[in-house]
Amino acid sequence: MNTKINNLSVFTDGNKENKSIVFVHGFPFDHYMWDEQVKALSSSYFCVRYDIRGLGESPAEHGQFTMEMFVDDLKEIVDGMGLTKPVLCGLSMGGYISLRAMGRIENMFSALILCDTKSVADDNETKLKRADAIKRINDGQFELFIEEFIAICFSDSFINESEKEYREVVSRSLKNDPVGVKGCLLAMGGRTDTTELLPEIKIQTLVICGSEDKLSPPTVMKPMADEIPGSEFVLVEGAGHMAPVEKADFVNGKIAGFLKRINM
Repeated sequence: MNTKINNLSVFTDGNKENKSIVFVHGFPFDHYMWDEQVKALSSSYFCVRYDIRGLGESPAEHGQFTMEMFVDDLKEIVDGMGLTKPVLCGLSMGGYISLRAMGRIENMFSALILCDTKSVADDNETKLKRADAIKRINDGQFELFIEEFIAICFSDSFINESEKEYREVVSRSLKNDPVGVKGCLLAMGGRTDTTELLPEIKIQTLVICGSEDKLSPPTVMKPMADEIPGSEFVLVEGAGHMAPVEKADFVNGKIAGFLKRINM
């Protein structure tokens, strides 16, 4: 089912009477990146996905986004769907939103799944890269930026061995409104550091990281997981930044096992 909440496109699968999971996608992707997780889980769980403001089918409007706005949107969706203590699952930018949500509205969720993300804010080098990306888009290089950025998100083996699936991801991302992409870059560059919040997370947490992730590598994610009390860390061998897409069966098994344990 598709619906609109706070002018955002929301997509649901499964029986609403079941335990719910809210999936928050990464940049510059859309809700489709969670297709394999929804296929695997929607028979037992109520799966809720949405396109982050400015991406996919959610309009860019003014394009002046902040991470706080994205957390506001998440809250609006949980409230608007009438969800009771859903599990929150975010990847990359979706993980930034999820981590910031822990500092503001953790009590709305029953468990947390963090995929290929990090708690640290952008350092100066990364801020300058985001600024350069915005300049490139303004200079007419939107398509080139998308192509180059997404290539960094996937492992070389996935790009070479799953070319059709990879090109489908790139094609969907190229349909994004450049204004929305720039707005997301602004929001990520201006986000707060959530590292000091990690020891305060009280809900059960699963942390998933691709062994070949170039953007949030295991050397960053494992220490982050260690700071979250009682969290579980899963290394996805051979996967890059998009572990749930690249190694869907393995990741789905880990998520399903985690969900069964927290529901006992």
